Amino acid sequence: MKSIFKALVFILFLLALISCGSQKQGDNKITIFHAGSLSVPFKLISEEFKKENPNYEIFAESSGSLDAARKITDLNKDCDIIAVADFMIIDKIMIPEFASWNFVFASNEIIIAYTEKSLYSSEINSDNWQDILQKDDVIIGRSEPNADPCGYRAIFVFQLAEKFLDSEKLSDKLVSKQNTVIRPKEVDLLSLLETGNIDYLMIYKSVALQHKLKYIELPDEINLSNPEFEELYNSVSMTVNGSEPGKEAVINGSSILYSFTIPFNSKNPEAALKFALFLSNPEKGGKILKEQGMGVVNYCSVDYKEKLPKELSEIL
Repeated sequence: MKSIFKALVFILFLLALISCGSQKQGDNKITIFHAGSLSVPFKLISEEFKKENPNYEIFAESSGSLDAARKITDLNKDCDIIAVADFMIIDKIMIPEFASWNFVFASNEIIIAYTEKSLYSSEINSDNWQDILQKDDVIIGRSEPNADPCGYRAIFVFQLAEKFLDSEKLSDKLVSKQNTVIRPKEVDLLSLLETGNIDYLMIYKSVALQHKLKYIELPDEINLSNPEFEELYNSVSMTVNGSEPGKEAVINGSSILYSFTIPFNSKNPEAALKFALFLSNPEKGGKILKEQGMGVVNYCSVDYKEKLPKELSEIL
């Protein structure tokens, strides 16, 4: 009888160890939803994070930023950190129901990427790009505005260019151009550009640098990079699908600022905060972001500062 009792105790002890091990593994899992344009830097940041924290497992899922938010708001998918290419997505779609704060960590700008295979690649420049893009035989690529901030930012660039260049209906002509290829996120179009199936791509400067593409830089009044022109950027807008089916949200132009939050449905907020602090550290995540062509920003509006985790508020 004693031997049976000892055997039962031993089995229960083994089960407890297995249970503890499973719990520990779950506690060390970090699920990240992020913008497509963050794919390269986040892969590198995750690798460096794991060097310092080898027990953590990172599961990163790339998509358009609006789609990333809807995975949480519509599908209730578990997520420990969401990092989007437009801070307004978290402001307008996630707060206050799905998150309570919004931390800005990086900046970027829109450029026109191309390759040697692109039609008129030897002719295009910062003065005539609008004429080249309007040519009937030129194929433009841009992402879907209802899924990806780069998609509506491409349209903002067209709207701002119309004002800046005083070119009547330039935006309508470029938006309605028949030779346009649209995909859910801007990085989906890279292979089409590199193989010559599209000629020009509206994309972030950091992505063009990461993929060693040629590109045309645009004036600050157009490229959404300079907060000094925030009032001008705010003068353009478009309507996109909202956080729920049938709802819409108006998005105004603004400086390109990336942000993250830890949603309420995070299964592992402590591990998420550990990653967030690594990401926001200028000598760690910030250094990698700079190397990948992005600007580094640590900012949180006064509306959310009191709700920030203490560790994040200390680095502002």
